[in-house]
Formats: sequence, C-alpha cells, structure tokens
Amino acid sequence: MEVDFLLVGQGIAGTSLSYRLINSGKRVYVIDQAGKNTCSRVAAGLFNPVTGRKLVKTWNADLIFPEIVPFYSRLEEELQVKFLFSRNVYFPFASLNEQNEWMGRSVEEEYKSYIKEVKTTSSFHEVHDPYGGLFLDQSGYVDMNLLLNQYAIWLEEQGLLSNAAFEEDELEVTAKGLQYKDIRAQSIIYANGMGAVESRYFHWLPLKPNKGEILEVKQKFTPEDIINRGVFRITLPNNTIRVGSTYNVLDLEPNPTDEGKKEILYRLGKLVDLPVEEILEHKWGIRPTTMDRRPILGKHPDKANVYIFNGLGAKGASLAPYFSKLMMNCLIYEKEPPKEVNLSRFFKYI
Repeated sequence: MEVDFLLVGQGIAGTSLSYRLINSGKRVYVIDQAGKNTCSRVAAGLFNPVTGRKLVKTWNADLIFPEIVPFYSRLEEELQVKFLFSRNVYFPFASLNEQNEWMGRSVEEEYKSYIKEVKTTSSFHEVHDPYGGLFLDQSGYVDMNLLLNQYAIWLEEQGLLSNAAFEEDELEVTAKGLQYKDIRAQSIIYANGMGAVESRYFHWLPLKPNKGEILEVKQKFTPEDIINRGVFRITLPNNTIRVGSTYNVLDLEPNPTDEGKKEILYRLGKLVDLPVEEILEHKWGIRPTTMDRRPILGKHPDKANVYIFNGLGAKGASLAPYFSKLMMNCLIYEKEPPKEVNLSRFFKYI
C-alpha cells in the first residue's frame, strides 16, 4: 500500500488530523490499538471559553472556538451519528466581588460573544450559588468515545485503519520516504499521546503524564446546562451524570483510585446539594501534557518526513479542530506552526 501520510494513534489528535487530510484529498493510513483507558476515550469532551479557578477567557479562544462546532458538525454528517452537544455552561459565583467583576466584563467586546447571561441570584435550587452565576455561550461537550468508535468504523470500511500496536522496529525512514511493513508513505505523524516518548524520534520530549478520573452517577437533578465549579457536571442523553475530573501527576498506576472517587464526590457535594444515588462507572486515563500547557506541532529537527501532533492534554475536544488545521497546513503546505506550539521550542532537550 502506498499513502501520503501514516498516522500513529487514533485519539482525538489522530482522528481530527486524519479527517482533515482525507478531506484534502490525501491518502492516509492510521495505526491504532484502541484501548479502554486511552486519554481521549475517557475524556469528558467538554469545551467552554472561560476556564480556571479565576474564570478567565481560555487561551486563544477567539481563534479556537469558531472552529469547534463547524468541524464536529461536518464530522457528524460524515459519520451519520450525533456526538456534538451544544450546551450552556453555568459557573456559580464564589463571591459578590466575582459577581461584580463579571457584570463589568459582560459589556466588554472581549467577552460579549461568549456570555449568554450574568445572574445575580440563584439559578438552580439544587446548586450552591447564593451569588448567582455566569451562563456561557459557545460551549458544550463531545461524546468522545462515540466519536472515536464511529470514526474507527468509518476508517476500517475504507481499509484505512490497522487495529494493532505500532512496532517502530519495523519502520525504516529514508530521505525519500518511509516503509512500515507493507506500507510505503511519504511521512509519518506521531499522534499517540504518551506513546510518543517511547519513540526513538521523540524520546527527548518533556511530555508529562497526568492521570485524570471521571465518574458517571445517578442524581436527581438533570438540567440541560453543564454546571462547572470545582468539577464539571454534564447531564448525558440517558439522564445519567458525568462528573470530574481529577489531575494527578504522582499516581500513574493503570487503574481508578478510591482517592480520585472521593475527591470527585466531595467536590460534587460542594456544588450540588443532593445525594448521589448510585455510581455507575469510574473511568481513568493518562493525558499527555506539556510544561507550558500548549500542544506540540511540527517536524523532527533531523528527519524531514517525521512529524508530531500531540500534547492536547485536558482540552483536546476544544483544541483539536483548530490545531489539526494548523498541522495539516504544516504537512501539505510546509507552513510552520506558531512558535508557542511549534515542536522547535523543545529542541533544547535533545
């Protein structure tokens, strides 16, 4: 088989990039051994333009957010499945000062397009929000597991996916291209999360594993809005609740933990004044993160046909549509990614 691009990994990075390349008329082949606890498959898929403890507009929101809904909507149409859910996110205010601050921001051009409403009184009887809260627009979630499963089926139907472990010993890279078993390609892209640091080409990257855990529970409060403060709380189509997540760089054992469960339930209890009736599922995954919390895009310093698209971390659902377009432009048109996400910022670690 001869292709233009061989991609390693079919998480949200590999999925978004391969789809863009295919739609640009490029021949693509994807290698991915789907595992239950890969980061993308257990991710909540949440996207919202205001994040963090201090509630600030997320980095590069004005570039990133216009790409989200159009990209996933096109992919929904292609796959004939519903996985994109546009929902308002509600942030309860922690104080009167925060309430006043957002009343002021609501009229600023920088924030106006992202704010649906600022409430000065409680919006939900069940939520601890005595100072009201902020309703955000341009927000929602992607059912990542459904998206990745359906996209894998779509690739398999076209003979473009190998559900197998990538064996780098079988890869031969030359100046003219590369050979992997019976596949010849012009270039290879590593989009396999923490697996990239096991590669002979990217072992020097300072990717940091960050374990995250989420729960799916039953609770008698099922608003359409996503409630987000300390934890996110998403009502799924079957009226179960997805809640999370944790961030742990110390315990990287391949299993969910009692500590993670207790932390999520504690924070949920501080947010919603209702008991959890049942814990239905407890999931975990290892996110690939960078010290500057920015994605990694670009070409290997010594191998002209070896690339990486990685480090999307906890915000993969929102980052993938925009940065997969930049990565595609790098691959097809040799357009260098911006310095703040360019692989070159880590060349000092080689």
